[in-house]
Amino acid sequence: MTRISILIYSTLIFVWSGCSRIEAQDRPNIVIILADDFGIGDIQAHFPKNKIATPHLDTFSAESMRFTNAHSGSAVCTPTRYGLLTGRYAWRTRLQEWVLACYEPPLIAVDRLTLPWFLEEDGYATACIGKWHLGWNWVGPQPNAMDETPNILRTKQWDYTKPILNGPTTRGFDYYFGTHVPNFPPFTFIENDRVVEQPTAKFEYVPNDGRALPQIFDGNPMAPDWKFDQILPEITQRAVKYIHEQAKQEEPFFLYFPMTSPHTPIVPTAQFKGQSGISLVADFIMETDWSAGQVIQALEDAGVADDTLVIFTSDNGHLPTEWQTLIEAGHFPSGPYRGRKADIWEGGHRVPFMIRWPGRIEAGSVSDDILSLNDVFATCAELLGVELPSNAGEDSISFLPTILGQSKQAHRDHVVSHSVGGEFAYLEGPWKVVFKNEDPNFRESRGKPRILELYNLEEDIAEANNRVKQEPEIAQRLSEKLRAVVANGASRKDSIGSNDTEVSVDTTQMLRWADPLD
Repeated sequence: MTRISILIYSTLIFVWSGCSRIEAQDRPNIVIILADDFGIGDIQAHFPKNKIATPHLDTFSAESMRFTNAHSGSAVCTPTRYGLLTGRYAWRTRLQEWVLACYEPPLIAVDRLTLPWFLEEDGYATACIGKWHLGWNWVGPQPNAMDETPNILRTKQWDYTKPILNGPTTRGFDYYFGTHVPNFPPFTFIENDRVVEQPTAKFEYVPNDGRALPQIFDGNPMAPDWKFDQILPEITQRAVKYIHEQAKQEEPFFLYFPMTSPHTPIVPTAQFKGQSGISLVADFIMETDWSAGQVIQALEDAGVADDTLVIFTSDNGHLPTEWQTLIEAGHFPSGPYRGRKADIWEGGHRVPFMIRWPGRIEAGSVSDDILSLNDVFATCAELLGVELPSNAGEDSISFLPTILGQSKQAHRDHVVSHSVGGEFAYLEGPWKVVFKNEDPNFRESRGKPRILELYNLEEDIAEANNRVKQEPEIAQRLSEKLRAVVANGASRKDSIGSNDTEVSVDTTQMLRWADPLD
C-alpha cells in the first residue's frame, strides 16, 4: 500500500490555511531528541543541588523555553513513542499495559497518519536514528503475535537475512538506523528494513556485570563482537552525519533521535566510566548529556541552528536501576516528585521538556502550562499552517502560540497519564485523580476494582496526602471527565476518534493485549 493510498483509505485530508501557513522557505528543520529513562531531575541546571553534571543540556536549557509540567503519554517507553509519533494515547490501542515485547508486530497501524508522514507530505526529508520499539514483522515460520507472555517469541526461529516488514520506513521515515530495543534480541543494528550484521553469535548472560540485561535472553542471537557500549556512540555519530548531509539540501529535514540511554543495558563507554564518581547509571547520564550535546552542536557546525526547531525530552521517568545509590549520593532523579519509571505518580511521567528555535522562542523562558508529548504533532501542523484531519492526532493539541509568545492562555486544561500496569490518572489545574491498581503486581489485580485517590499538587507535590475523602465532589468530577475522554475516543476539539478495544478506567484489565472491538 502506497502512502497516497494510505491517506485516501484513511480519508485523511489536508486543509491548507494560507493565512497562517509560514512561507516554504521559512519552514524550520525539526529535531526531536528523546532520551530513554531520563528523569525530570537529571538536568543539573533545573535542580542545582543534584549531583550529576549535565553541561550540554544546561546550556541548551538556557537557550530554550522550558516546560515544568510536561508529561509523557505513559510511564514506559512504547506507549509514549506511539503517542509522540501519532498524537494519540496508546491506551486507545489494544496494548493496555507494559510495552511491546521482542518480535511483536507493529503498534502503529498501517493506515494511521504519523508525524513523519505528515512532514514528508509537506516536503521534509525524514529520518529516525536510534531506538524504535514500536514493532516490526520479522520473517519466520510463525507470525509476529501479540502474545500474553512477554518475550516468549525469543524462543522462536527467525530469518534475519530477509527484509523486516512494517518498520519505520513504512510509517513515514525515509531513512532508519538503530536498534529496535538495546536490551532485546536480536542484538545487532538495523538499517532501513535490513539487519546490518547477521546475529550469528549468541548473547552470554553475566550475573552482576552492571549492564542489567535480562537473564532470559541468554543464548539469543547477537552479532559477532557486538559491543553494547558502542550503541549510543554509533547512533550519535550517525545523527550528526545526517544533520551535516541534510544541511546541504534545499528541503527541510525532520530528525527523530530516540536515544538508547540511560536505559539498560547500563554501558557507559571508557570515556565516561567513573566520571560521575557515583555509579554506572550516573556515568551513563553524563554520556547521554554528551550525546544530546553532539547532535545540538552539529546544527551549529552545519550552519543550520538558527533554522532548526529542537526539542529535548524523555519517554518517561528515571529508570529504577541503582536508584538507592543515586539517592544516597544526594542525586534525586525525580526531583521533588513521587515515583519513577513505570509509576502513575508524577515521577513516572512528568518529564523534562525544552524547545529551542533561535529568534522565535524566547531563550531562558519557563512555562508551567500542562503539556503532553502527544502535542508535538499538532504543534508542527500549526507551525506549517496545516490543519490536522479530524481522524488523526486525536489527543494532540498545539502549543505553538505559547512558545511563540502569542498567547498567555494554556493550550490544554488537562492531561491523562498511564502506568506500566494500565493505571490511569487525570490532571487538571492543581488536582490529580488516580485510579490505582489494588496490588503493585498488576497481574494480581486482574479484573479487580481500582482504588480512587486524589491529590492537590499545588499543596502536595510529593503526592503524600490522599484527599479523596475530604474532597469527594472534586474526585467525582475529575473521574467523570477522565471517563469521558476515554469513551470519546479523542480529546482534541473537533477530532473524531474511537478506541481499538474496550478500555476500562475503573477495573484492572484482564489482558495485556485486549480483544479488538471488531
